[in-house]
Amino acid sequence: MSNSYVVNLRCADKSCGKEYEKKANYVCEDCFGPLEVNYDYQEIKKNLTIEKIISREKNLWRYKELLPLDSEPTVGLNSGFTPLIQADNLAKKLGVDELYIKNDGVSFPTLSFKDRVVSVALSKAKELGYETVGCASTGNLANSVGANATAANLKSFIFIPSDLEESKIIGTSIYGSEVIAVKGAYDDVNRLCTEVLGSNNWGFVNINLRTYYAEGSKTVGYEIIEQLGWKAPKNIVVCMASGSLLTKIYKSIKEFEDLGFIVPNETKIFGAQASGCSPISTAVKNNWPIFKPVKPNTIAKSLAIGNPADGINAINLLNSINSYSEDVSDEEIVEAMKLLAETEGIFTETAGGVTLACAKKMIESGKLPRNESIVLVITGNGLKTQDPLVNNITKPYIIEPNIEDFNKVLGKEK
Repeated sequence: MSNSYVVNLRCADKSCGKEYEKKANYVCEDCFGPLEVNYDYQEIKKNLTIEKIISREKNLWRYKELLPLDSEPTVGLNSGFTPLIQADNLAKKLGVDELYIKNDGVSFPTLSFKDRVVSVALSKAKELGYETVGCASTGNLANSVGANATAANLKSFIFIPSDLEESKIIGTSIYGSEVIAVKGAYDDVNRLCTEVLGSNNWGFVNINLRTYYAEGSKTVGYEIIEQLGWKAPKNIVVCMASGSLLTKIYKSIKEFEDLGFIVPNETKIFGAQASGCSPISTAVKNNWPIFKPVKPNTIAKSLAIGNPADGINAINLLNSINSYSEDVSDEEIVEAMKLLAETEGIFTETAGGVTLACAKKMIESGKLPRNESIVLVITGNGLKTQDPLVNNITKPYIIEPNIEDFNKVLGKEK
């Protein structure tokens, strides 16, 4: 049975606004702007209530009326609804009153928020009749497409930069996907995928299915609001690669406001990038209307997109709400990963280190108010990116199996 409230696809450029059928399309043929999903919000308002959402299974599809399918979902039925943790220990360290961690590092099945967007994209791929899917990825997306495509009985071709962390390559290859390692950065990989798509009838989740795929990110925002007792926080900090996650979380807040589910709270959303790949943050800090593409050089490989597809949208959003975006060094990233682990027992990957390190920097500079609620969105698990920590953590004591040696250690600790 159809539960669709999607009217069509529409060019996101308000000066254009050209409309398209609900097909595998992602760019306007007139102005080359990105397409977005156009929903019938009046019908959604008549049919979706808070009570209906609460009555459903705790997965991302509890918000299905606000997601871009024409039929019931078929992929990711156990994904989403990750924990929102009140981080009092970390709050004390940072000197803030109210701090939460939205921890997508425990997402099912592949320990990153990409499970959300892939669930939506592959459900749509099956609706549209694709038997083969693919993606260009810096790691987490590769893992998620591999796992979810296999579970959905879809063949997958996954393209990655050849210098990706070994753990993420293994975390994709294990699912039986065809993994193609390309000599070059993510932007080179993405260009190749666009060429491959030209001669193959495949569903690339972050190319021709991107319009649908990006909508899955909204579920992070929906969940934060629900988990806070149907209230939006004052501030959210989000790491940025393409910039899509930031814009879609903000969109989710506005949708819940428009539907009457929450009282407007003037929520601000802040961006976070690694200094070695910070085209969006650099543009925001310099008041540039557009970003300048860069060649990535950072340990935060999952954020290493030098020419971000949603970069201009992210810049426009941050400017329109008088917000900000920060960037941090590799050393600051590692220190933040350790800080989160040592205060809240959460092991995040480098992207999460970027989020926390940038939040810390913005708190210290006064960009983030200390007396308002803050949510940090942690997008992936540290088990995926252990290499940066190898020479940056305390080594274990090595002793003989006797009490005398242990007491020597105990003496050192005292």
